[in-house]
Amino acid sequence: MKRRSKYKVLALMSGTSLDGLDLAYCEFVKKGQRWQFNTRASQTVMYSSGWHRKLSTAHQLSGEKLLQLDLEYGTYLGEACKNFIKRKAISEIDFVASHGHTVFHQPERKFTFQLGDGVALCKASGLPVICDFRSLDVLKGGQGAPLVPVGDHFLFSTFDICLNIGGIANLSMLHNDKRIAFDICFANMGLNHLSRKLGKKFDRGGKMAAMGSVDRSMLNRLDKIYKSRFGTKPSLGREGFEKHILPLLDDEKLKAEDRIRTFVESIADQIAGAVGSQTGKVRMIATGGGALNTFLIQTIQNKLSKQAALVVPDQSIINYKEAIIFGFLGVLRFRNEINILKSVTGASSDSCSGTMIGFLN
Repeated sequence: MKRRSKYKVLALMSGTSLDGLDLAYCEFVKKGQRWQFNTRASQTVMYSSGWHRKLSTAHQLSGEKLLQLDLEYGTYLGEACKNFIKRKAISEIDFVASHGHTVFHQPERKFTFQLGDGVALCKASGLPVICDFRSLDVLKGGQGAPLVPVGDHFLFSTFDICLNIGGIANLSMLHNDKRIAFDICFANMGLNHLSRKLGKKFDRGGKMAAMGSVDRSMLNRLDKIYKSRFGTKPSLGREGFEKHILPLLDDEKLKAEDRIRTFVESIADQIAGAVGSQTGKVRMIATGGGALNTFLIQTIQNKLSKQAALVVPDQSIINYKEAIIFGFLGVLRFRNEINILKSVTGASSDSCSGTMIGFLN
């Protein structure tokens, strides 16, 4: 593929918290050795109750049914692209970069699976597609996650630490001149689960958590689980959440408000521990749906007051940073350049990863 200096990409992202499908139409421009981006249009398509159920229970399906759902969801993504393009009156797109929706993530067994067949997406949208960004790294012995740090390095280099609070919280930063990154803890996966017990899809602004009290016993048990089950630099997935965290969240001995307040405290503790002691006060950007939870952000900032100044950016960056970066990973794949770092994932080598579908030479 011929390298250019400008790319227009439609990026798709569906996170573990099942908030919805994020679509971001971005322009990436390379000037010298530096990359710039501009998000020209964006939207989150909330999942219907039917799709929420299908995605949340996909891991329970037989192989045949899972393949069928993979095609169905790929078609759904393609139709979502067509609707978005029409609604936003977009006339020029080089390709779609799709993360898909993670159903299985078991790097220790050499596999990860993101739902959303790329061929079906290509056919339904009528556009070239780049997808399946994680599998190659996993086969190289890496965790296949997190992948966002390459984007952090090139697009958000003015910050010392990039924190993303989605279904799972993760961060990336430079350490000894190398970009490192890792998942920290479960975040919105747990908060949204507890919110549903209180009759809400999510805890807007953290208001319900603010009404509860921290239960020290539950907090200590969560901390023990993270230390004993997930290691110091984990790659977290649905399997670990359901097995180790969910039983604590479903313990009806505590009021739901106290459980959600305690879980907020746990998230803040884990993030503060992951940041560790820094030389001087660092600048740290917070994105992902959790950055809109003002009570959670306040709790984190209180614990980081001597370590980091926490910056909450414009809402378009908060909501769409992951999608934007997967669009950028697509650009690097198109250019046949490294888009996954072994220093981040633990793989045997860096990778230029992603399956390209529907491109003409």
